[in-house]
Order: sequence, then C-alpha cells, then structure tokens
Amino acid sequence: MIEDDYDAEYRYDRAPLAALQGLAPDRVVYMGTVSKTLAPALRLGWLALPPRLLDAVIEQKGLADHGCPTLDQLALARLFETGAYDRHLRQARRLYRARRDALAAAVSRHLPGARVTGLAAGLHATVRLGRAVDGIALVQAALSASVGVYPLGYAYMEVKPVHNGLVLGYANLTEPAIEEGIRRLARALEGLPGG
Repeated sequence: MIEDDYDAEYRYDRAPLAALQGLAPDRVVYMGTVSKTLAPALRLGWLALPPRLLDAVIEQKGLADHGCPTLDQLALARLFETGAYDRHLRQARRLYRARRDALAAAVSRHLPGARVTGLAAGLHATVRLGRAVDGIALVQAALSASVGVYPLGYAYMEVKPVHNGLVLGYANLTEPAIEEGIRRLARALEGLPGG
C-alpha cells in the first residue's frame, strides 16, 4: 500500500491524522514532499519503505534520474536537524489559516447562499454556489474580471457543463486580494444567465 501524505502539514483546526505507515511499517510505503511547504522546484521528497523494498527502489531511483542534487538534500537535512523546517511550518500554517479564514469570510459577504467546504486542511477550498452555472461561461466571465476559477466539474464540462461548485486556491494571495477576488467573482456570477 502507498500512503501519500499530501498537504498533511496544513491542517488547521484538527490534530494531524496518524499515518497508516506507523501501523504497518512492513506493508505501507509512506511518501512526502516539500513541494507545498518550501518550493516545487526543489523536487525533494522522502519515502519510508518496508526494508524488503529498499534496494529495488534505490536502483529504480538511480535509473530514473541519477539521484537528487546533493546540496539541496544537505540543505533540507540541515533545516530538519536545526528545527528551522518546523518553525517555517508553524509560520506558514498561521499565514495560510488567516488566508483560508479570509476566503470563507469573503464568500459569506459576497456570495449569499454559497457554502465553503474543505477548510480543515490544504491550500484550497471548495465553494458550493447557491445555483448551478455553466462552467465554461463562468471561467470566461471570471477571467474577464482577472479572477481564475476552477469549476468543480472541470474534467466533465463537455459531458455536463453545468455545475454548482468551484475549487478556489488561496495560498498565493494576500487577504485583501482574496476579498477583491471574491467580490469580482460575485460580479461575474451576476452577469451569467439566472444571476
């Protein structure tokens, strides 16, 4: 079994979930990355493997890309050893929690009838609008207002283009920018049929 601990560092209102790997270390491959916590360009992550898989994984990793940059690995190890990585995570959680809260408050103010879910963890939220809208028309209207949105049914738009949900990221936006973005989104929604 493979356990991808995606976004585990960004849990806001609840204690972290225990890893399955801790319950069955001989059967679960546990993996994580610093792509969300430091930078995707570092391309560094980790695996906790059952001992029987270690040699095969090392061999395949070497064949795939000849290994990761040594200096980047040493710098990350130093962050772990000194506690700097944990300090960084605590600061990032505070920042992203404030941005998450700003998103929820802005939706409440500007999108009556909408419901925000998926707030316990991660760097994005799901917004269920009070009505279904044409996803393609919404994307275009939002882009005209300089707002990027991702309809929840984006992958299915050609089959069923009408949905009532959006996925909105907030990690790279300031709180005032989140407020302004939701205000603009509300105006874009007003211009759509049935608005």
